[in-house]
Amino acid sequence: MAINQELKTLVAQRILPNVQTPAQYLGGELNAVVKDHRTVRGKVCLCLPDMYSIGMSHHGLQVLYDAMNRRSDWACERVFAPARDMEQKLRELGVPLYSLETFTPLSHFDVVGFSLQYELSYTNVLTVLDLGGIPLRAEDRDLEDPLVIAGGPCAQNPEPMSRFIDLFVLGDGEESLPAVCDAWLEARSTACSREEALLLLARRFPWAYVPRLYRREIQPSTGLAAVFPREDTVPGLIVPAILTEFAEYPLPRAPIVPYVEVVQDRISLEIMRGCPWRCRFCQSTTIKRPLRYRPVEKLVEAAWEAYRNTGTSEIALLSLSSSDYPLFDQLVRELKRVFDPVRVAISVPSLRVNEQLRVVTELLSPERHSGLTLAPEVALDDMRQQIGKPIRNEDLIEGCKRAFQKGFQRVKLYFLCGLPGEREADLAGIVDLAEEISRLARPYLGRPATVVANVSNFVPKPHTPYQWQAMQRREYFAAAHQFLRRRCRMRSLEIKCHSIESSLVEGMLTRGDWRMGQAIELAWHRGARFDGWTDQFNPQIWWEVFHELGLSPEEYIHRRWDTDALLPWDHIAIRQGRAYLEREHQRSAAQLVQLVGTQA
Repeated sequence: MAINQELKTLVAQRILPNVQTPAQYLGGELNAVVKDHRTVRGKVCLCLPDMYSIGMSHHGLQVLYDAMNRRSDWACERVFAPARDMEQKLRELGVPLYSLETFTPLSHFDVVGFSLQYELSYTNVLTVLDLGGIPLRAEDRDLEDPLVIAGGPCAQNPEPMSRFIDLFVLGDGEESLPAVCDAWLEARSTACSREEALLLLARRFPWAYVPRLYRREIQPSTGLAAVFPREDTVPGLIVPAILTEFAEYPLPRAPIVPYVEVVQDRISLEIMRGCPWRCRFCQSTTIKRPLRYRPVEKLVEAAWEAYRNTGTSEIALLSLSSSDYPLFDQLVRELKRVFDPVRVAISVPSLRVNEQLRVVTELLSPERHSGLTLAPEVALDDMRQQIGKPIRNEDLIEGCKRAFQKGFQRVKLYFLCGLPGEREADLAGIVDLAEEISRLARPYLGRPATVVANVSNFVPKPHTPYQWQAMQRREYFAAAHQFLRRRCRMRSLEIKCHSIESSLVEGMLTRGDWRMGQAIELAWHRGARFDGWTDQFNPQIWWEVFHELGLSPEEYIHRRWDTDALLPWDHIAIRQGRAYLEREHQRSAAQLVQLVGTQA
């Protein structure tokens, strides 16, 4: 039988009646792929370590699920982090965490793969491993245990999770995931030990990082540990995998349709990978290169087939900057021609603020989605030059004006707070710009538009030109948030500031070395779960753990480093190279001096 009926019956009768949203643990959704394990060579279970509603909204998971299940010799299944009530029931009854497709315990898979999208989901990885019957620490697993792999943006600094992950896959996963799955079966069949099998993989793939094959040395200049290979046969610098045939690589034609409400219930079309811009605060623009596009005809064909297989009433055009897709106008017009008759909406979650915004708003329809989402990041043009985001307020204003003329009623704006060189004028400009946009709508709507200004706290990320910068302290962020709220004068404007404590913990985890793994494990044992959820996050757990382990925020996040210092993630390469980051850092510093001089 393909499905473990005994386990499924037990879960259905003893557990699901006693937890919230039980359908998220049931499987059996439209387009889910169920294979008989007796007919395949290998079994892989993919996990985005968050709730089902988040994981099922992630396009990358659907892409990898489709890539593996198009192969007849592999079965690919899914698992998500169970909510606290589900975790409790599983532990009470001694029931292992299982895959949604076949109710197979995770320990029975050959490979378990995690997509690490956000640092505050790290403790959920431990929950999944522990409930799945897999030893938490990589060193405690033997040859018969599943290979535990991880990828995603957080793998750009793999050190905080290095004690739990056997192998990190850097870069694009469409071709690297099948390759590492096949290689693991081969290595496991010939190796005498788990370490020998992992060594075979590390030698074979330049994009595979196996933490146990490397040593750590504390650097006097930073107080943090840099990473070096233990032997010459493994790479000293891990390079990202690149999907060179991106334009021809098939999109999912039958994405899974969730049983329950999810955050993004839509057909996702990744129209472009990479970003043509070089914003200095943005990690994605450095790790997603090179820039690649899909042709219009393939996108429209894939969208129509996905619609026929799902009935979903919205199509989202995904990329880091969708309106920079070179055939954007043609694509949107063709999609509208095909999908307007069946009342399917076209949405663009990532519009760039430039002169094209004036045209883009003419193409989009407010009938199904009355809001526009834009990310100016900062409010003043001279600060944008310093952060490397060459957009102008006049384009933003004109684009919003045309959107209101078409009937759009809401605008959501994303800003950053705490950037290097930030002035009071930059904070005041956030409110002033948002209120100006709100007033623009009065001639067209008869009232000011609803504007939501989402303000995030800047975290200097690895592999960005700002990776050497210090993060602001909580006192600075608290004062900045208070300033923004007090300056707000219009009821139509809502200022939403991101949690300071979660940003600081995120900073510790994203900039940490291997010692952060001990903090993650201890915080998990003390109850840390779903730290990315406001109602679940308990910062006191983290600060107590950091203090006990001697992991000082002064060293990890509030200290500025020299550009010649070796950092915990310098063994992970980006396509442009570290020298590019150093040049951009120096250019930013020069512009920052000019910015401060202008202010004086």
